[in-house]
Amino acid sequence: MLGYLVAGVAIAPVLRWLGADAVQISQIAECGVVMMLFLVGLELEPKKLWRLRVPIIGIGGAQVLITAAAMWGLGQVFELDWRMALALGLALALSSTAIVLQTLNEKGQMATPAGQNSFSVLLFQDIAVIPILAVLPFLAHPGGFGLAEGGDHSASEGMSHDAGGHDAGGQDAGGHGAGHGGEEAIFDLTQNLSAWGQAGVSIGVIIAIIFGGRYAIRPLFRVIARTHIRELFTADALLIVVGIAFLMGAMGLLAALGTFIAGVVLADSEYRHELESDIEPFKGLLLGLFFITVGAQINFNTLFGEPPVIFCLLAGLVVLKAVIIFGLATVARLNLSRRFTMALLLAQGGEFAFVLFGFMIAEDVLPRELTDRFTLVVALSMLLTPMLVIFNERVLQPASPAWSNPSADDVYDEGNPVIVAGFGRMGTIIVRMLQGLGVSATVLDHDPDQIDLMRRFGHRAFFGDASRLELLESAGAGSACVLIVAIDNSDKTLEIVELARRHFPHLRIVARARERRDAMTLLKAGAD
Repeated sequence: MLGYLVAGVAIAPVLRWLGADAVQISQIAECGVVMMLFLVGLELEPKKLWRLRVPIIGIGGAQVLITAAAMWGLGQVFELDWRMALALGLALALSSTAIVLQTLNEKGQMATPAGQNSFSVLLFQDIAVIPILAVLPFLAHPGGFGLAEGGDHSASEGMSHDAGGHDAGGQDAGGHGAGHGGEEAIFDLTQNLSAWGQAGVSIGVIIAIIFGGRYAIRPLFRVIARTHIRELFTADALLIVVGIAFLMGAMGLLAALGTFIAGVVLADSEYRHELESDIEPFKGLLLGLFFITVGAQINFNTLFGEPPVIFCLLAGLVVLKAVIIFGLATVARLNLSRRFTMALLLAQGGEFAFVLFGFMIAEDVLPRELTDRFTLVVALSMLLTPMLVIFNERVLQPASPAWSNPSADDVYDEGNPVIVAGFGRMGTIIVRMLQGLGVSATVLDHDPDQIDLMRRFGHRAFFGDASRLELLESAGAGSACVLIVAIDNSDKTLEIVELARRHFPHLRIVARARERRDAMTLLKAGAD
């Protein structure tokens, strides 16, 4: 993430020379955030949600409320209007889901207690955006701030200057509706409805996504899976994500939260891992572009115009959030090492702050000058996060008592210890033998009918091609102990063995061989 942000800062002069608008580019790049939240939703199986219920509600809820209250109190000390102070507190209480999850995955810490608790806090924050958006109109300034009609209210509008230092407030960026993900003048179908009408439409759309995901999208995936055309499955997955995002935007809602709900609905689907592997490359590309545009939009005129104010606000934000999260981690009885990790990982502002700042300008909750400052502070805090992570790893972690002697529960059991690729005649026998021994297995197969049958009998089975690295990763190969390749295609078996040995050297790999020559080839490829 640090590289993307720095790259954005570096290319800002090039964008200015080309006459490109980083704000408009960021609106495309925000599809990366949309896809990321869809993938986050896919991770939330009911049993996982139940296991994380305490940190989600306890730590996550307390963090948002305490941080918002603390910032509201500081605003009162500095004689800021209570409405503005509360609005700022709610926006700045959120952390960056994209940066934190990417960091946890890169460091292999997602399955650790610190990673799971951080994920729980982020989950609550993302869900909290919905009620925050509902509350903000009630915090509008009675007299307004004189926002010009038709100005740019995009999700990234808080950065009032583009890479070339031009005032974005005077540019026509398409009239996007205050970070709702739709265009206010063209696509927002609810703009002429009353508040109660908009609320009813919002609830109706969310219910439609839930029922549509369960009773329409799943049967559609079954039909597509039977065609065995991988490109069609990928296209359908992208169509669903983009379509739901567009629908949410057209209803004046936050696109990312619609795809998040859709992901949760599909979390216990047999096509979950295939969806993850199909969406992941697009998410990574667009998310990288999103952070490049964040770096490109940093308003150095504001930074150089009042550096003491900006750096004091930055230090105050990071220190306050880190202290609050450290305290909550202490109450949750995490050891010192995990407290440091959580505190520094979640100390930054989040990408949803840009959305909320744009909405606040549109609703006359905050003046543009104030959102300019705090948008810059949030962007700088995101830029600072990778350095805080490095400081934690190299200084704080080695000095923590629990760092060199991790306990046995340092990693949560995210999946089954055995993965079986293929559920034909041989795969069926293997799964039954494992079941008789009391060993749980995750089964991967490209036959949707077989997968459907297995899931009816309570097996953990998923649709997909086991020769794809992304699918193996999604199925838990990184934490599994054994991979059993039981398919009847010799070439495909060899491909899977070579792939697994190259990327998961810790795995014990058992592969089916039809004859001695196949067995020798598989042994050379890395089978055990």
